[in-house]
Amino acid sequence: MTKDIFYGPDFDLLSQQDPEISAVLLSELKRQQMNLQLIASENFTSRAVLATLGSTLSNKYAEGYPGKRYYGGCEEVDKAEYLAIERAKSLFGADHANVQPHSGASANIAVYQAFTKPGDTVLAMSLPHGGHLTHGSPVNFSGKWFNVVSYGVRQDTELIDYDELRDLAIANKPKMICSGATAYPSLVDFEKVRAICDEVGAIMWVDAAHFIGLVAGKAIPSPVPYADVVSFTTHKVLRGPRGGMILAKEAHAAAIDKAVFPGMQGGPIMSAVAGKAVALKECATPEYQKYAKDVITNAKALCTALEGEGMRAVSGGTQTHLALIDIRGTGVNGKVADERCGNAGIVLNKNSIPFDPEKPGITSGIRVGTPATTTQGMGVEEMKTIASLISRAIRSEDPAVLAGIKSEVHALTSKFPIYNA
Repeated sequence: MTKDIFYGPDFDLLSQQDPEISAVLLSELKRQQMNLQLIASENFTSRAVLATLGSTLSNKYAEGYPGKRYYGGCEEVDKAEYLAIERAKSLFGADHANVQPHSGASANIAVYQAFTKPGDTVLAMSLPHGGHLTHGSPVNFSGKWFNVVSYGVRQDTELIDYDELRDLAIANKPKMICSGATAYPSLVDFEKVRAICDEVGAIMWVDAAHFIGLVAGKAIPSPVPYADVVSFTTHKVLRGPRGGMILAKEAHAAAIDKAVFPGMQGGPIMSAVAGKAVALKECATPEYQKYAKDVITNAKALCTALEGEGMRAVSGGTQTHLALIDIRGTGVNGKVADERCGNAGIVLNKNSIPFDPEKPGITSGIRVGTPATTTQGMGVEEMKTIASLISRAIRSEDPAVLAGIKSEVHALTSKFPIYNA
C-alpha cells in the first residue's frame, strides 16, 4: 500500500493537521486495495481524476453557466466546463449536455422539473423489479410529488414486459416514461419504448446511470438517438468522479439548463465538473472501449460461474456489467449472504429479485458487478475464482472459514493492485 495517491507533501500536511481523518483515508485505501469490490455501482477512478478533484478548482464559486456566471473570476473554470460539455456531446453524439448535477438523483430531479409538474403521471420501472428510488418510491420525492405508475418484468422471462408498459401508457396517458434501472441485467429495447412514447405523446426519459459507461465504450446500444433526455451518474462504469450529467435533444436544452440552475441547485462543484471532463476524455480512447467490452465479458463469466455453484441468474444471465443472482438454492437469504461475504473480504450487496417473497431488508438475492475488478485487470479466470469464493463464503457461518477465505481474497487482490506508485 502507498500513500502516494494522496500526493506526498499534501498528505503529510493533512496527517499533521488532522491525524484522525488521514487515518480514515489510509484505511479506506487499504480496504479498497485488499478486498474484492463487486458493488455494481462502484469503480476506481484514474489518478488523473483524483488529482482534479483535489485541485484549486474546488475553491471557485460559479453559479450560472459558462459566459453567464453570477460571480466574477470564472474565466478559468469556464474553460473546464466548456471542455466537459463538448466532450460529452462528442462522446455520446448528443445535441446538448449539462454537466453540473451533483449526483444522479440531482440529475433526475432536474428531469422531472423540466418536463412535469407535481401531480403529473409518470411511468417508471418498479423498484422491486430493478428500478431506482427516484423512479417513484413512496419514500422518495418522486413517489410523493408525482403519480408514478410502475411497470415491471414478466414472471416467466424476468425481462421487461413491453406489452404491459404499452397497456399502462395507453390507460394512464403519462407525461413522461422512464426506462433504466439499478438491478436489471439485460438491455432495454429503446426503439420499443420510443414507439410507445410516440403513441401516447410522452417524453422519453432514459435513466442510464448504470450502463452509460458501456454506451461510452461502444459495448452496448445507445439510448441517445431515441430519448428526449438521458440522465446518468458519472461514476460506475464511466469511471469518473461522483456526480451526474444530462444529455438532451436541442429542443429541450433550455428547459434542462433552467431546471438544473436555478431550478434544482446553485453553484456547481467545479473540481467535479473538471473531473468529469477528464473521465470523458479517457472514455474516448481505444483502451476504454476494450475495458467496457471486458466488463461485460467478465460479468457473463462471473454469472456463469455462480450458476455453476448452484445459484440462479435472474433473466437467464447478463448482457451488461452486473448480474442479479437468486441464491435461494443455497438456503441463505441475501442479508446473511451480504454479511458473510463482507466478513470474507468480498464486497457486494443483497438485492431483491423480481417477485421476491422476502422483505426488501432481507431479499432472496445478491447483486454483483465487474466494473472495479475489470479496472484492476482481472479477467475470466479470476471471475471463476471469485465465484468459488462467493459460494464458499455464503455457505459458511464459521468465522474461521470466513477468515480463511478472506486470506485468499487478499492473495488474489495483491496480484491486481490499485493506485500503484
